[in-house]
Amino acid sequence: MHADDFGFGTQIRKSPYFDATVRWGAQGFSVYNHMYIPRDFGNPEQNFWSLVNDAILCDVAVERQVEITGPDAARFVQMLTPRDLSKMAVGQCKYILITNAQGGILNDPILLRLADNHFWISLADSDILLWAQGVAVHSGLDVAITEPDVSPLQLQGPKSGAIMQALFGDSIMDLRYYWLRELDLDGIPLIVSRTGWSSELGYEIYLRDSAQGDALWERIMATGMEFGLKPGHTSSIRRIEGGMLSYHADADINTNPYELGLDRLVNLDMEADFIGKAALHRIREQGVSKKQVGLIIDCAPLKGPNTTFWPINKDGTTIGKVTSAVYSPRLERNIALAMVAVDFAHIGAEIEVVTPSGPTRATVVERPFYDPKKQLAAA
Repeated sequence: MHADDFGFGTQIRKSPYFDATVRWGAQGFSVYNHMYIPRDFGNPEQNFWSLVNDAILCDVAVERQVEITGPDAARFVQMLTPRDLSKMAVGQCKYILITNAQGGILNDPILLRLADNHFWISLADSDILLWAQGVAVHSGLDVAITEPDVSPLQLQGPKSGAIMQALFGDSIMDLRYYWLRELDLDGIPLIVSRTGWSSELGYEIYLRDSAQGDALWERIMATGMEFGLKPGHTSSIRRIEGGMLSYHADADINTNPYELGLDRLVNLDMEADFIGKAALHRIREQGVSKKQVGLIIDCAPLKGPNTTFWPINKDGTTIGKVTSAVYSPRLERNIALAMVAVDFAHIGAEIEVVTPSGPTRATVVERPFYDPKKQLAAA
């Protein structure tokens, strides 16, 4: 298949790695942040096993960066998120939520601090560049907000550390979980962080010159071959096992942090003000009517992830929906993330899920489904 075979016109952007991924076997793409992302390299189960046993390289240039600079950059970034950033050091990364005035979640990105007044927000799938520029107009703060020429790759899996060592030398091995480092590879300018959307040991490699995308992809693949590195795509199986959110599926503008059990990302007691603070105070005091849970679904192995929200019923009444479901070949179970009425959000609750094949029984269980303390990623 040729790279030109994919196309909806120039309004959907192609990443610096697009041609390389097609050469290496990408067969299908979806659109994320107005950009193509490879979603099919053949067998998704094989992609999963490559990730958990060896390593995969994924084009995630769709994680667009919102760059915030200027004398008031730190104050401005704190306005966007309920997470307390007062102790965030230069060189550190944090998983944050961006909330609106009603406490609804607009994005759940990784925040990177490159310098005292230099931040990147590494986005999930929503237009935070526009939101941040709009907030800045009326903020009275001195900031510049742009989308820089930055395109991340994810190198994920248990062998990713050895591949990084082969690429960058022994010094990379002391890069801590959720920290970043400025590096170059054969003169290619990079930021490297110990982060990723896999719940496995992994790194994100942020290219700072899109003209060198092809060279970077080929260099990493060539070095990784002896370690079993495969081209791949972010694994729905592994991210659901890890209880990781997919924006627009498991969270959106109508979801708040307390419904997702993400209270740890909200600090209502800090002095700093942020958008949604009053609303989140109110939500915390009043409680929530629905909560995210994990489910085991009792039916034949699902053929792939759900493509619609499946209704959840109890005694003939709809009480929620399945947001992400998949068959885990490792757990030999159909696992799912779901949003249900709070009365049914307790472990062991038995409910009915209406799948495309018909209604079937499901049970509420703990999530994440695998490695709940994220020891693999943090090791």
